[in-house]
Amino acid sequence: MAEGQGSKARGRRTVAGLLCTLMCLPVVAEEVGCVTTEWKLIGANHRVCVASFHDPKIPGVTCHVSQARTGGVSGSLGLAQDPSQFSLACRQTGPISLPAKLPKEATVFTEDTSIVFKETRVVRLWDEANRTLVYLAISRKLIDGAPANSVSTVPVMPWGGQ
Repeated sequence: MAEGQGSKARGRRTVAGLLCTLMCLPVVAEEVGCVTTEWKLIGANHRVCVASFHDPKIPGVTCHVSQARTGGVSGSLGLAQDPSQFSLACRQTGPISLPAKLPKEATVFTEDTSIVFKETRVVRLWDEANRTLVYLAISRKLIDGAPANSVSTVPVMPWGGQ
């Protein structure tokens, strides 16, 4: 193979790999709204915000996650570490269509809660025995994990007249 052809093939593989990576990333949530929990004189107020997202692989499931947001000067600059305080609710909002091969566990949502080391993650688990999708929200820290978690379940059932 000529040198130019080899580099073109490597370039195509790199682009294909990047596209696959982008398509396989968990979804981004849409903000529903925020409520102030503590007024701050300088900087943003402390808030609890609610966001919604659809399971990227399971049509018919919508989740809502609420998260505490740190205000003040550091929160306004994006330097604050948000507390591990959140709640999760997932529901069937349309006909559920399961893929042929549903993994036992998959990350469906992540959001950073500090500038580098902490995130909230929602993992979908498949409870095959009970035909139920289990959504587990956890707080992950790079060095020292947190036990904060929330769980919601969605039984796979017919929708409407189906």
